[in-house]
Amino acid sequence: MKIKRWKPEKIIFTILNSGILLLLSAFMIYPLLNTLAISFNDGLDAIKGGITIWPRMFSLKNYDIVFHMYTIYDAFFTSVTKTIVIVLTNILFTSMLAYALSRNEFFLRKPITIIFVLTMYFNAGLIPNYLLIKDMNMLNTFQAYWVPNIISAFNLIVIRTYMKSIPDSLTESAKIDGAGHFLIWWRIIMPLCKPTLAVIALFVAVGSWNSWMDTLLYNSGDQKLSTLQYELQKLLASAMNAGTNQGGMAGAAAIAGQGGR
Repeated sequence: MKIKRWKPEKIIFTILNSGILLLLSAFMIYPLLNTLAISFNDGLDAIKGGITIWPRMFSLKNYDIVFHMYTIYDAFFTSVTKTIVIVLTNILFTSMLAYALSRNEFFLRKPITIIFVLTMYFNAGLIPNYLLIKDMNMLNTFQAYWVPNIISAFNLIVIRTYMKSIPDSLTESAKIDGAGHFLIWWRIIMPLCKPTLAVIALFVAVGSWNSWMDTLLYNSGDQKLSTLQYELQKLLASAMNAGTNQGGMAGAAAIAGQGGR
């Protein structure tokens, strides 16, 4: 049996490649370990800073405060529901529009695509968006979460580009068999776009889960529509104030708890 010998250049490449990947992994893992260390550290001591990947004064009081917030469980349910609805509606409507814009027989595909691309460069701003949501009577409603996220311009371009790479022979053969555009989109195009749709769904889910500004702007007046991220953001702000004025997480919990009542 012959022993396969590696060439020197392959050995050097393997060492350098492994070293770079390990270094990148360390850069990505460190923030997570640092966050965990701070969460398990005493709140008053954590304000001093200097914590790396291991708690300086181990304590479970932070978790005890969070899990004893009576608003946290309803907010968690709202966040999960919000994320699922936004992902499903965004994927559904964005892919439908992308299919229409990818068809050569649709003569308005270019101007409509340009309009959507322009929205990626020019944004109306915070105040016009708020006034739009207000005029549509969606303040303090669940619709304020998912209706503005039905269509994403960037996701639209990505999905449309992938759909244009699908051979036209597939759709033409389906038309010969009597299939309409909706059936072609659902039974042929969507299954072929599963890799792209999975990536888009992941991006949308992460963005929706981490978002708390929409709750602050549109639904802060209804505690039932509060999200987990918004509750944690309030707790974090209270903790900073408590650390400055009172010096402890207990004061932050009291402020956060009173704010939810």
